[in-house]
Amino acid sequence: MENLSSFAWLLSMENAVTTEKRRYILKISGEALREEGSKDNISPEIVSRMAEEIATAYERNDDLELAIVVGGGNFWRGASASARGMDRSTADYVGMLATVMNALALESAIQDAGVPCVVQSAIHMDNVAEPFIRRKAVRYLTKRKVVIFAGGVGSPFFSTDTTVALRANEMNATQILKATSVDGVYDSDPKTNPNAVRYEQVSFTECLTKRLGVMDATAFSLCMENDLPIQIFSMNEPNNIVKVLSGECIGTVVSN
Repeated sequence: MENLSSFAWLLSMENAVTTEKRRYILKISGEALREEGSKDNISPEIVSRMAEEIATAYERNDDLELAIVVGGGNFWRGASASARGMDRSTADYVGMLATVMNALALESAIQDAGVPCVVQSAIHMDNVAEPFIRRKAVRYLTKRKVVIFAGGVGSPFFSTDTTVALRANEMNATQILKATSVDGVYDSDPKTNPNAVRYEQVSFTECLTKRLGVMDATAFSLCMENDLPIQIFSMNEPNNIVKVLSGECIGTVVSN
């Protein structure tokens, strides 16, 4: 009975911390870590800038808790390799390993910027990362340690969009912050239509009706069913990471 009481107390404390804090899951694409036109897959300068912005946000916001999901597209795209004849499961596993490399680069930079950080991988790689354990990740977050989730969900056929949606729900996150190459969600492609209109706020239902393509279908449905807002913003503007982690409503917010 004493053990059960202790377990119930831990659960209540976890939920209390979750409601008092702003717990964000930041999604960063692998391509964002590469300098355009460079032969290097990872730019130390770009990674360092991201880490410094995260450190600045931590200094300014005592209520901030942060986890990160990073893609692997700067090294590998499983769907593309599969289309060229590679077995899809194998191609996806290679992509998961690419996310681990990016996660380690981010971890090192964030630690150097003065913020405690740890990588948890869905694929066991004990020499370089901890295995993903939900309750341990939550405990790290309550202690304001940045947690980077690597290795996707550990299974093929799932994108990093699905990873961030799954982990955000598991962590009882306040919001998903999705960094992209554009500054929000538009009614049409702003790269081809100069008259495209950007939404400041848009509902999940409207995104589905207008096929706005915020996330893949699996990830989007996870967020919609669990009432988890998504904020889409541009990675290309300096200090945008500081702004979104400080609660500023830049870009587009998708919610119920």
